Amino acid sequence: MRLKVPAILLLSAACLTRLTAQETSVDDLLKKLPPPEKLVQKPAPKISAQVDPAFATPDGKKLEAAFREHKLLPAVFASDRLVKAFPRSAQVRYVDGFLGIATYQFSIAQRELEKAIALDPKFAPPYLLLGMLHSGAHHHKLAISHLEKFLALNPKSADGWIFLAEAEGNAGHKAEALVDAKRATELAPASAGAWVELARAQTANGNSSESLRAVVRAAQLAPDNASILANLGFSYINAGRIADAIAPLEHAAHFAPNSYLVHAQLGYCLEETGQTGPALDHLRRATKLAPTYSPAWEHLGLTYEKQGKHRDALKSFRRATEVNPKYKLAWEHLAQEYRAAEQPADAQKAEARAAALQTSVPNEHRGKKKPQHS
Repeated sequence: MRLKVPAILLLSAACLTRLTAQETSVDDLLKKLPPPEKLVQKPAPKISAQVDPAFATPDGKKLEAAFREHKLLPAVFASDRLVKAFPRSAQVRYVDGFLGIATYQFSIAQRELEKAIALDPKFAPPYLLLGMLHSGAHHHKLAISHLEKFLALNPKSADGWIFLAEAEGNAGHKAEALVDAKRATELAPASAGAWVELARAQTANGNSSESLRAVVRAAQLAPDNASILANLGFSYINAGRIADAIAPLEHAAHFAPNSYLVHAQLGYCLEETGQTGPALDHLRRATKLAPTYSPAWEHLGLTYEKQGKHRDALKSFRRATEVNPKYKLAWEHLAQEYRAAEQPADAQKAEARAAALQTSVPNEHRGKKKPQHS
């Protein structure tokens, strides 16, 4: 039986649609893979008289019913009464800690899980949840310590290796994270969460091709996960495989229609492959969703340019520089468009602004493009 709990058990990652609307490189986008708690389905604690006699009581039966019916508050009330009646039950304390996480009462959850361990140091589940809590609070050493204790008691738990890999990675232990993530995929080759963590670890270790392979596998296992699909598209862009990025980004746009980053990057790929009509649709959507995201305006300008709509291109490049005055590439495109429009004074000003800025290219492989006026 499973209890439906809030999706966030850690505070370690943002969703695609919540990213700050600023100039974002493909490398930055690749860091936005979903965290383990978004992918790993953790079973609710076992609640039965066979596990602990406390669950044979009326309150224990109410707790079991609340879990079975996915009713969170009745479960919390029943658990509170059980803790008072059975304060020395590690199982009862663990369930109460689990519910503390489910209701975002993290300090209560930590206290109850620590008491469960004190009552029964060989009871593994509390170590896993404590490791997750400390990882979310950026207490990396404590997180690693608890997760290692969990795995010492339960070495074949793929979930444990996934969360340990994340904790090691957050602590800057790149090599250890890679070993842990590989172990997770060996134990659970059908776990999208394991392959996502392996992709993250491979990226941290500079293994871009291996990271791409891991994201491909994760996307195969989770074909409706917008974050994974988006990162697969971003990975293809990073590898210069623009055409290959289109399909996963189109699927990501279907599952996350309000993600400006997905629309912006999909529009970019369509523009790069000459599909200017569809590109305009996605880039316009991106600029509406995030009016201050300058790369979308730059991509939009390039698309208009390809269609021969130079007045619209000029407006888009100008808008890109307005929302981000430090966007060098947008100034360069704006200067080119001004020159093609026979506005040399404006072109010189734009060139001067570009020359004063360091290179900042959201899609690193993109080169400067020359307007082609008819």
